[in-house]
Amino acid sequence: MIPSVNPSGSDTRGLLYYLYDTGKYEDHTDPHLVASFDGMSPDPGRDPNATLTDLQRLLDQPVMALAKHARPAKHVWHTSVRADPGDRVLSDEEWSDIARRIVAATGIDPGDGQPGCRWAAVRHADDHIHIVATLVTEDGHRPDDYRSGARAQAEARLIEKELGLREVAPGDGTAAQRPTSAERHKAERQGRERTAREELRETVRRAVAGARSEEEFFDRLAAAGLLIRKRAAPSGDLLGYKVALPDDRNKDGEPVFYPGARLAPDLSLPRIRERWSADAHAEDSPAPGLASRAVPGGPAGARRRAASAAWQAVLVIEDGQDAVAAAHIAAAGEVLDALAKTSAAHTRRELREVAFVFERASRSHVRAERGHDRALRQAARDLVHGGPALGRGEDGATTAMAIDMLFFLITAAGHWHAKKGHAQQAAAARQAAEHLRAAYQAAAAQPLGALYQRGRRLGRPLLNRQTQVLREALPALAERVLDEPGWYALAATLADAEAAGHDPAALLADAAGRRELGTADSVSDVLVWRLRRSADLPADTSDAVPVTATAEAPARRTSGRASRRPEARRGRS
Repeated sequence: MIPSVNPSGSDTRGLLYYLYDTGKYEDHTDPHLVASFDGMSPDPGRDPNATLTDLQRLLDQPVMALAKHARPAKHVWHTSVRADPGDRVLSDEEWSDIARRIVAATGIDPGDGQPGCRWAAVRHADDHIHIVATLVTEDGHRPDDYRSGARAQAEARLIEKELGLREVAPGDGTAAQRPTSAERHKAERQGRERTAREELRETVRRAVAGARSEEEFFDRLAAAGLLIRKRAAPSGDLLGYKVALPDDRNKDGEPVFYPGARLAPDLSLPRIRERWSADAHAEDSPAPGLASRAVPGGPAGARRRAASAAWQAVLVIEDGQDAVAAAHIAAAGEVLDALAKTSAAHTRRELREVAFVFERASRSHVRAERGHDRALRQAARDLVHGGPALGRGEDGATTAMAIDMLFFLITAAGHWHAKKGHAQQAAAARQAAEHLRAAYQAAAAQPLGALYQRGRRLGRPLLNRQTQVLREALPALAERVLDEPGWYALAATLADAEAAGHDPAALLADAAGRRELGTADSVSDVLVWRLRRSADLPADTSDAVPVTATAEAPARRTSGRASRRPEARRGRS
């Protein structure tokens, strides 16, 4: 249940007209009172003899009783109280009780014999009510409505528990504006999966992912098919922008434009510029003419680098300063947006949901210190410029690798938010992790299946040697790993690393030592991707030559990254 206290106004009748109007606002059906300060207020929706003016005059009476100079300039208090989309439809009696509890909790009409303000609660849709009050009490004083928004939220949490409604995590004022009922009804009529506001937010976030200049940002918006209006100062300096979907029109046939700041707080032009200004000071920033240079390794190379950047970000979030951690969490959202935009069809839907949900976790009151997140922003940029990935081969396998690392990053972000008391952000990160888990299952099935078959074909002496390596390197986890279906994929990876001249025991110890593994769903899966990334082994082995090493281990490389053998390169796209 979401109470939303609006800024105070000065036109009681104008607000009532909006609440009762059914002609202009298609989502307004059967507007009527469900409660009022005295229980007897005139209801223009149900009483043919009552008018909006009657109700307005009754509510305004304590204000008008004051001397003109003593009347507050902004005397109209207004809040909506909206049920969650998954909640049952509440009765008028339940909404009446909710309204009374909200005005009491906020100090508008505290009850218990204390003088209160006059108010009325109007219902014009199944899922919400509006409460209108005038900010002068019956004895001519200002009500104690300080922090009424926070007090309404606290009361809503109690109401949710008592009525068995979905319990919404308390907010901190950094969430993007929710779609209105009118926007949702319009999307349903047009057969849209999401409202225009949500589609625009997603498109703008994708456009800003890894972008390094206004020119590049607006070029991406135009390429996505959005209508763009820029707002400039008399000097010509750009102040802001608005965007619209070409087919989203108002009743007059005009495009419905949304300013960036109304899509999300961090999508205003000044907030976006903070990312670019940090990039401009980066030592490794490319020259403007190189903005669209080819990405080494194509989509697969971009995904490998995203996995590496995600892994480093996990360590920063867990151990870094708050402002730096906040920057990495925000940049993680850019990586998710870019990955969703460029992934193959079988993972795209879940990855799109990951990015959509994690958007709420990408902001908090901890202001991000931009510049420290360059590696993640570069990873997002590489994903975009690397182009669409195939769902098979090295592209598909490195997608699974990147998702695996991003899962740990999103989980770390959720833990960080939880420690800070950011309830909504922590909940969003947990939800995003669940979608990421589903995307991983789709992405990893083929490459892990190929590795499993590769491991099953290992000779007994070689398999025994890898088993011994595992037991020596990870004695506490070895038996669990050996019981997992993914053990054969890990054994094949250890054999591939050994054949490439690496010390598999050292790789295992390093991979396990960087972060706790006991809570992973599949320890073997996590180790497979960590080892194949750190040893620079091909992620896809479906066409690779089987490992035929004898029981004698080859000479191992003790320093530097091993170069890939010719037969291993066949697996890369």
